[in-house]
Amino acid sequence: MAAANRINRYLLHAVILILGLIMLYPILWLISSSLKPANLIFTDMSLWPKEITFDNYIKGWAGIARVSFLTFFTNSFIISALCVAGNILSCSMAAYSFGRLDFSWKKVWFSLMLVTIMLPHHVTIIPQYILFKELNWIDTYYPLTVPKWLATDAFFIFLMVQFIRGLPKELDESATIDGCGRTQIYWRVIMPLAAPALITTAIFTFIWTWDDFFSQLLYINTAKLYTIPLGLRLFMDSSGESAWGVLFAMSVLSLIPSLIIFFSSQKYFVEGISTSGIKG
Repeated sequence: MAAANRINRYLLHAVILILGLIMLYPILWLISSSLKPANLIFTDMSLWPKEITFDNYIKGWAGIARVSFLTFFTNSFIISALCVAGNILSCSMAAYSFGRLDFSWKKVWFSLMLVTIMLPHHVTIIPQYILFKELNWIDTYYPLTVPKWLATDAFFIFLMVQFIRGLPKELDESATIDGCGRTQIYWRVIMPLAAPALITTAIFTFIWTWDDFFSQLLYINTAKLYTIPLGLRLFMDSSGESAWGVLFAMSVLSLIPSLIIFFSSQKYFVEGISTSGIKG
């Protein structure tokens, strides 16, 4: 029995390893292609390049349309940082209200908030665009960042509510005895203990904002304000003369920040997801 269990475990690990390599193959091919000359990208399909060159990275970093790729990176970091800060602050405040405070029609407002999660994003695109156009926010970062400071992401509110509901209410009572008000309880008790949920929110917000293409394409028109997804699109030419090597090289660089943030915070990410899903 022990030998059979050991064999089954080895087979399971082998299957998982093979599936993992299959899933990683596109990424490995992307990295390999970014190091190949343009004439070998689609003729040499091996993962190990026959000829290695870094010209794609040099040309790509120099940018296009008189704008360096560093500008695109900076713009993406600015938007992502503002969105992360806005979601953490506003969504945590809304979650604290739903999870700890008592007010009129609380269950009704919470139900309406959950309904917005099921509302397709495409339904709200035109009304939002008209609203932002009337505010003269088109071709600015305001449509991408300001809503994040108004607790518009119901998913993160729900995530934090589930986490906060799992925290003992005796902590609030003890803080109240010590003279803390609602605001102090929020800052000194709830926020530190909700760190896993906050980090999960930060990771999701950063990755979704960093990779967002449609919203940025919709509201940004000036090349100097372009983010990484829009900057990568500049290397694609509708006439067929696309700079594939440069495109792949900059795509590899664009993956690095998301990977660093995810793996450096993986422990808190898993804890935030598991505890938010179990406690309620």
